[in-house]
Amino acid sequence: MARVQLRNIRKAFDSHEIIGNLNLEIADGEFVVFVGPSGCGKSTLMRMIAGLEDIDGGDLTIDGVRMNELPPAKRGIAMVFQSYALYPHMTLYDNMAFGLKLAGTKKPEIDAAVKSAAKILHIDHLLERKPRQLSGGQRQRVAIGRAITRKPTVFLFDEPLSNLDAALRVKMRLEFARLHDELKATMIYVTHDQVEAMTLADRIVVLSAGKLEQVGSPNQLYHAPANRFVAGFIGSPKMNFLEGVVQSVSRDGVVVSYGTGERQCVAVEPRGVREGERVTVGIRPEHLHVEVEEYGVSARTMTVESLGDAAYLYAESEVAPEGLIARIAPFERHAKGEMQKLGAAPEHCHLFDCEGNAFERKSMEVLAA
Repeated sequence: MARVQLRNIRKAFDSHEIIGNLNLEIADGEFVVFVGPSGCGKSTLMRMIAGLEDIDGGDLTIDGVRMNELPPAKRGIAMVFQSYALYPHMTLYDNMAFGLKLAGTKKPEIDAAVKSAAKILHIDHLLERKPRQLSGGQRQRVAIGRAITRKPTVFLFDEPLSNLDAALRVKMRLEFARLHDELKATMIYVTHDQVEAMTLADRIVVLSAGKLEQVGSPNQLYHAPANRFVAGFIGSPKMNFLEGVVQSVSRDGVVVSYGTGERQCVAVEPRGVREGERVTVGIRPEHLHVEVEEYGVSARTMTVESLGDAAYLYAESEVAPEGLIARIAPFERHAKGEMQKLGAAPEHCHLFDCEGNAFERKSMEVLAA
């Protein structure tokens, strides 16, 4: 296991800055996931930790040792890519043993390491097969096994499940969680899939345009996003955003008036909120209810998407440029063009200022984890 520290890390390609003055600390044995949209710098940051990209500024340390100029082989890390990168003419055993053979490891040590890794990954009965005889999930386990045999201090995973079908990704997510519990190793995982991030991570690092937007537990990012970007990125379907103006501020919260004259009460701390200020109300689909009485906004139904165990109503409103999504009962029916009044309980609403920063919510007990 190892502690990873990044201090004022910078990276640019020509004059284009990819990572800007980034600071992050990853604890011993922690499972940290990097997420963000394409081009945000998450894979570049991973490659800088691995030594596959030069660091233009700042310091990278692993257990207090500066790694900036060390080659990948001397950093004590092992990386698993989206591509399995297995040798097709070799058996699973030889694929997993190859790196150790190159390092001059003695044969009994190689044999013990390969068999131990194979047992952890439940592929010990497949060691004499070749990659073409395996499923995608089994090939990915071999790639992970090859990393385990090196006994690294840090595991790096760069979108390792992207090539797998949906059902297999679910199964492999469980495998990654089990593997981390068993090895208790420091793991850094890059993905564009927020479901992977939410289910695997001890902490999630949300990146945008090379900067840290927020670092926290899955619960913290979901229930207390620091800004509108994180609120819109974490959660599926995404959070609803409704534009309005602060009508009144009290100890109980803030009342926001929409352009339609309708209102929504939001349970946030009143400090820093000014009457007349332009703001955005954020509401998760599971908290946006149909036919509310006091607070809410009128919206026209566009379609209902049924998923079996739940359904989602999609609607349009002049105060929500991106439209509105409400989770409804599985067999609830609404005709296209039907008008609804959609709103939420004050404690389930978020509030963002004109720059996208979140105001502090009143109910924070959900963030204990």
